[in-house]
Amino acid sequence: MSNEIIFGGAERVPDVRMLYDMAEVIYDKKWLEGRENEELYYMYRDLSQNPDDLEKIQSHNLRYDITIIPPAMLGVEYVKTAGHYHPQVPGSNLSYAEVYQVHEGNATYLLQKVNDGKVEDVVVVEASAMDVVVVPPGYGHITINASDSTLIMANWVCRDFSSVYEPVRNKKGGAYYLLEDGFIQNSAYSQVPGIRHVKPMDVPEFGLFSGEDMYGLVEDLSRLEFLKMPEKYTDIFSQILNE
Repeated sequence: MSNEIIFGGAERVPDVRMLYDMAEVIYDKKWLEGRENEELYYMYRDLSQNPDDLEKIQSHNLRYDITIIPPAMLGVEYVKTAGHYHPQVPGSNLSYAEVYQVHEGNATYLLQKVNDGKVEDVVVVEASAMDVVVVPPGYGHITINASDSTLIMANWVCRDFSSVYEPVRNKKGGAYYLLEDGFIQNSAYSQVPGIRHVKPMDVPEFGLFSGEDMYGLVEDLSRLEFLKMPEKYTDIFSQILNE
């Protein structure tokens, strides 16, 4: 596939996630040998439909991105993102939140919450076109494309931080791998709870609805304050992932 996309009438060039970037977190190490230079997926960051939108987005310390994950098998494992956590918000005991929306294809989001090195919760959300999925504070996350179609998804996130990849790399991946035969526990984690399966849900308080393009929130970016100040929205976060 061509790596460039057109967004807002302009050609956008991605950051490319290479297989060698993922070597530590891939389950099938034998398959990995000699394949490190393959491209896996594409990240288009800091997008906007026009210069005025970009100015508004940046003035609110936000960022709108698109990620494209072509279908692939990493040996016996489905293609996935590297996985990361978010740092704590300065002056708060909560980490930054994030929100995703599937535009094309299907996504399997693996979310995991760790406290003092112990995994307390593992949630899987399977999302299809135009579903929205909020990643609450405290959860690391991995996106998996377990289909034979290209996954295109967007995200809104605070632009004030860098994602934290080391904890996932140090554990050789998430708490579970998704293989052809289903999920299998990652033995690098000593104790892991069972997976809770949760459906994508609308969050009206944040202006997030399945079927509505969340880029439209550029017209009211105050609705995305939860991405920067999660401590103001703990009641709402407590309802997310708790079906």
